[in-house]
Amino acid sequence: MQKNKPVLGIDLGSRTTKIVTLSKGKVESFEIFDTNHNSIHKVRKTIRNSKYAKIVATGYGRHLMKAHLSAKVVTEIKACARGAKFLNPDCRLVVDIGGQDSKVIEINPEGSFGQFEMNDRCAAGTGRFLEVMAQVLGYSIEDFWREALAAQSPLPISSMCTVFAESEVISLMTSGEDRRRIALGLHLSIIDRLYPMVSRFEHEGGVMFVGGVAKNRCMAELLEKKLKCKVMIPENPQLVSAIGSALIACES
Repeated sequence: MQKNKPVLGIDLGSRTTKIVTLSKGKVESFEIFDTNHNSIHKVRKTIRNSKYAKIVATGYGRHLMKAHLSAKVVTEIKACARGAKFLNPDCRLVVDIGGQDSKVIEINPEGSFGQFEMNDRCAAGTGRFLEVMAQVLGYSIEDFWREALAAQSPLPISSMCTVFAESEVISLMTSGEDRRRIALGLHLSIIDRLYPMVSRFEHEGGVMFVGGVAKNRCMAELLEKKLKCKVMIPENPQLVSAIGSALIACES
């Protein structure tokens, strides 16, 4: 590897694509944009003037990066664990909620990942679920969690399937129920679905919440209450896997 050139970490996710430039062990710059049918073109355009030594890619579209940009690929589990440990050496467990999946990853003291749990079979409990429910309630995604936090108490949501939950929410709204209580109930239903995955691991501190959904303050507060411990959230939680990919590029 050419020592003076930075490396790139790319996380081509189902909802967003993240590109991190790492130089001398520090994040030099980053880009985040929506993933679409032509994300390869957008990636090429974004990095065309970059002088980099190597690319490592992760995420749903990592093999596209390998085919079109000759990037080395790593799993999301490995990239996320490496990025989380870099951002906070005390991290022992990562809760990663992305656009279309959720993961809980154990991190060993030396920084490698141990056991993990993953739900990628159902949109319920993911960023996509939150987006759909916010639209049904007539909120922007930010107003959705702000209004949920303002609720006095949650309205229980029994359906976790996105289609059935949408019907249940519409029924509650037509019955005149408070939208804020419905919003809080939806957030709480995701935490209740996530908790069995987290409870399989030791979580006495050292928990980091990452992925785009970590920017949702209601989710973060409910997770802390459920786990009964402080949860770490990076400044840019959606970049963790891209940072991990860049670190792996630097080390290889």
